Amino acid sequence: LTDAELERLEDGHQLEGQPCLAVIRASVVNQDGRSANLTAPNGKSQEKLLRAALHKAELRPSDVDMIETHGTGTSLGDPIEVGALQAVFGGDQRDAPLAIGAVKSNVGHLELAAGMAGLIKSILVLQHRHLTPNLHMTKVNTKLPLSNFAAALPGADGLSLSKANQKSTLFGGVGSFGFGGTNARG
Repeated sequence: LTDAELERLEDGHQLEGQPCLAVIRASVVNQDGRSANLTAPNGKSQEKLLRAALHKAELRPSDVDMIETHGTGTSLGDPIEVGALQAVFGGDQRDAPLAIGAVKSNVGHLELAAGMAGLIKSILVLQHRHLTPNLHMTKVNTKLPLSNFAAALPGADGLSLSKANQKSTLFGGVGSFGFGGTNARG
């Protein structure tokens, strides 16, 4: 990724020998509106954002192979985010579990660069068809609503997207939420 550029697909330089690493089919932003407090996320707002991103990208929930979460490791925010993922991706028949990762467990929050770190990680995960482990996660938060949800978290060796490997194109999503209720997905 050292020489990679972010540019519009129609302006891309594939013809000049530069490979296209990924295509961002959609990006959406919304606001939580009334929340419990400044740092408490709104799950319904996150669900609405996920559905808007899928619609804009012309994808079904079952098309998505992995999600890079905002994932700060908090007992409040992570269960709300996973609950929104379950509400949107949990009811659809899947060929393979939805792989869920969180780059922050490896590199920290990064503040304003957190979304870009998630985007770069997602591109690499989709290229290599392998979700890296969450290095500093020692146990799964028991508050995450993972029952009745075809989702998988990476273990110590990461998580192979083996069932998804049969597909020629993999799809991923990246979530990044701002302080005060701004939500963004791509």
